[in-house]
Amino acid sequence: MASPADAKLPNTAGKENAEGANVDKIRDILFGSQMRDYEKRFMRLEDTVTKAIETLREDMTKRFDTLSSYMKEEADSLSQRVKAEKAERSESHKEIAREMKDGAKVIEKKLGQLEEQMSDGHSELRSKMLEYSKATSAEIDKLRRDTTAALNREVDVLRDEKTDRAGLADLFNEFSLRLKNKFELPEE
Repeated sequence: MASPADAKLPNTAGKENAEGANVDKIRDILFGSQMRDYEKRFMRLEDTVTKAIETLREDMTKRFDTLSSYMKEEADSLSQRVKAEKAERSESHKEIAREMKDGAKVIEKKLGQLEEQMSDGHSELRSKMLEYSKATSAEIDKLRRDTTAALNREVDVLRDEKTDRAGLADLFNEFSLRLKNKFELPEE
C-alpha cells in the first residue's frame, strides 16, 4: 500500500523538473551568451593548464632522466675510480710486501755474513791467542832457563870465590892475632 507521502513524490519530482527547466531557460536567456563565453574561456584555460601540466611533466621527466643518467654516470665514474684506487693500493701493497721480503732477505744475508765474519774472527782470535799464549809460554820458558842458567853461573862464581868455614875461621884467627900483635909469620 502506498502512503500519501509516496504519492506526492512523483508529482513533486515532475513539478521540480519543469521548474528547473524553466529556470534554465530564463538563465539561458539572461546569461546565455556570457555563460557560453565563460564556458569557452574555462575550456581554453583548462586546455592551457592541461598543456602546461603536460609540458611541465615532459620537462620534469626529461630533467629526471637527465639527472638519473648523470647520477648513473657519476656512480659509474666513482665505481671506476674506486676500482682503480683499489687496484693501485693492491699493487702498492704487493710492491711493499716484495720490498719487505727483499729487505728481509738482504738483512738475513748480512746477518749470515756477520755471523760468518764473527765466527772467522773468533777462530782467528782464538788462533792468535793460542799463538800468543805459546809465544808467551816459550818466552817465559826461555826467561826461566836464562834466569836459572844465570843463577847457576852466579852460584858457581860464588862457590869459586867464597871462603869456606875453615878458611874463614883461619882468617879471623889470623886477624885476631894481628890485633893482639901476637901474629908471627913463619920463617922461610
